[in-house]
Amino acid sequence: MSVPEKAMTETRARELVAAERARIEAALAELETDVRAEGPLQGQQTGETWELGTDVAREGVDMVLLARLRVQLIEADRATSRIDTGTYGRSMESGRPIPVERLEAAPLAERTVEEQAASGRREAGAPA
Repeated sequence: MSVPEKAMTETRARELVAAERARIEAALAELETDVRAEGPLQGQQTGETWELGTDVAREGVDMVLLARLRVQLIEADRATSRIDTGTYGRSMESGRPIPVERLEAAPLAERTVEEQAASGRREAGAPA
């Protein structure tokens, strides 16, 4: 006899996605504030040239982080849409259930762990 699979309630799904959205929005606001604050300081830079390289590298990292946070906001929107349509908790790739434990840990998950790993390998150009 198989063990019945735990189900994710709509209420719990909404709580998880809302908390993840709040975390993302807070991180985005903080990083945007930091980037704006650093801007004028870079114009006042009078130090060694290696310091300028460090500032440019930090700015590049900040831009990548901002872009990733913006993508995560889009993922939160998609998760909310899946809750609304009743497809939250199902893989967008195969339709298979995503385990509740995975959704608790990664509320915006769109695939099972195995599918996500295979997708990452495909994106990296490695054989699935």
